Amino acid sequence: MLGLKLPTDPRWANIAEKNIEEILIDHAYCEQKAASTAISLIVSFPEYQELVTKMTDLAQEEMSHFKMVHELMLSRGIKMGRDRKDYYVVELTSFFPKGGSRTHQLVHRLLYAALIEARSCERFRLLSEELQDENLRKFYRKLMISEANHYTMFLKLAKQYGNEAEVDQKWQDLLEFEAKIMKGLSQHESIHG
Repeated sequence: MLGLKLPTDPRWANIAEKNIEEILIDHAYCEQKAASTAISLIVSFPEYQELVTKMTDLAQEEMSHFKMVHELMLSRGIKMGRDRKDYYVVELTSFFPKGGSRTHQLVHRLLYAALIEARSCERFRLLSEELQDENLRKFYRKLMISEANHYTMFLKLAKQYGNEAEVDQKWQDLLEFEAKIMKGLSQHESIHG
């Protein structure tokens, strides 16, 4: 369903289990960044009414997810700590050339967001299946479903605002590029790393 070209190395779940504090901290920041992305799309493309409506709802949902993760961290005595650079996102967002028409810029940002959500969904699925902690498995199962919905929403919006055949090709090219990025990651205690 997700179309990812390279699945996460199954050993990542073991790394995550042993470093769950780091995973939760990273996850909290990922939720903040997802909310920020939704707000940024509203600010950058206010003329797209449907986009604004969907991103308003998404920003609220992502912040509610942040709150859920933060509360879980507090219950375990985990402090936020400082944000870290997400090398996955930095690398991924270098794929499309800068500039171009506003429509191309919007489509590119929507495709990036779709892929980030797809990879998060896949990682949350692994956590929901592999973690020993039953509460964390349930927690990640619930969030996995949300990420899948976000992924499909972003991809549909990209096809709605761009030429569908062109968007499909860009999506396939981006998936190939993302697979190359993932070859160098999957060994770190972060949601995307």
